[in-house]
Amino acid sequence: MRRRNSLLASRSAWKLRRGARPSPFPARPPDGDPRAKPARSFAPYPACPFAPYNECMPPAAPLDALISAADRALRSVFAPAHASRPTPGQAPATGGPDDAGRLSGPERRTAAALMRVNHAGEIAAQALYHGQALVARSEATRKILLEAAREESDHLAWCEARLKELDSRPSLLNPLWYAGSFAIGALAALMGDRTSLGFVVETERQVEGHLDEHLARLPSDDARSRAILQTMRADEIAHGANARAAGAAELPSPVRSLMRGTARVMTTAAYWI
Repeated sequence: MRRRNSLLASRSAWKLRRGARPSPFPARPPDGDPRAKPARSFAPYPACPFAPYNECMPPAAPLDALISAADRALRSVFAPAHASRPTPGQAPATGGPDDAGRLSGPERRTAAALMRVNHAGEIAAQALYHGQALVARSEATRKILLEAAREESDHLAWCEARLKELDSRPSLLNPLWYAGSFAIGALAALMGDRTSLGFVVETERQVEGHLDEHLARLPSDDARSRAILQTMRADEIAHGANARAAGAAELPSPVRSLMRGTARVMTTAAYWI
């Protein structure tokens, strides 16, 4: 025991003679020293108590974007559509008389089939814009696509309401139309924003042609459906013009032909199913 205590005392004396070893880590400069780094702030976002919540948030992460895309898909296909504008051909307050009762049986079926095709086309348009917006490279392009999608949701609500007035239903293949169009839109956006906008221009050009054909085939007494399609046509022309002004690229002829063939398959199937 005495020997152990002697060794400890000798070791302590040796440390005192040798002095304290310098720390391998640099000493922290005192407060006020110009070399001192400012204290780290743990506030991740700027304080903005009076701004809307989404203005204080960072850009959406990929997972957030996918969740939003899934939410839009479910709403477009399965939820009742709601329009932000009054239905064309309908008085804003009273709703106006329903002209569906003046149509004969064959005329009603023809009008319903055409409006079912247009409803399916609006489902596809929603999906197309949502797929393109998900992969868009610039915020300006994404804004153009989502704004067009919002107007297409009005078309969707108008067609849905008209189908109910005609005692008919939407296409049973709407989930398929949405899934296919979403994939096509995302693929087009992967080729760049100018190609994606060119896809919008060509799509709206073809939709305008389909609407002209439907306007010619509608029964002469179906004023309500005619007013809806005419307003939709004007909106589609505006969407194409906006995309062209934003720098859309012209698509190759084979791509345009493939788009026409795909649209023909959808419109033919939606007319009956």
